[in-house]
Amino acid sequence: MAKKERWGIAHIYSSVNNTIIHITDLSGAETIARCSGGMITDRDKDKGTPYPAIQAAKKVAEEALAKGITGVHIKVRAPGGIKKRIPGQGAQPAIATLIRMGLKIGRIEDVTPIPHDGCRRKGGRRGRRV
Repeated sequence: MAKKERWGIAHIYSSVNNTIIHITDLSGAETIARCSGGMITDRDKDKGTPYPAIQAAKKVAEEALAKGITGVHIKVRAPGGIKKRIPGQGAQPAIATLIRMGLKIGRIEDVTPIPHDGCRRKGGRRGRRV
């Protein structure tokens, strides 16, 4: 008999300073596995780089596979709002690692929050003066 597929959602938050990978069930309420670049490296300047993102994704994928998750839908998020709307450099290596670890990929979605004329950017009337 074929093994039953179990799907989850991989939330990947990637900024310049850190990459957080969080796998939940399909409702998003129950956490299955979670890890971040800061849990891998002890150097603050390295948290947002690809290597800790790869290690975090490996750790999360192993934990998810052990709990019976066979596939994930990916939601990628950048800081958004009045900050950067482009994910950091750890997002793509994290996705590639999840694939390499044997998880099936459903859809990849960008869930970065985009303001519809909400808050004002910091910097004042004349912008940031260097």
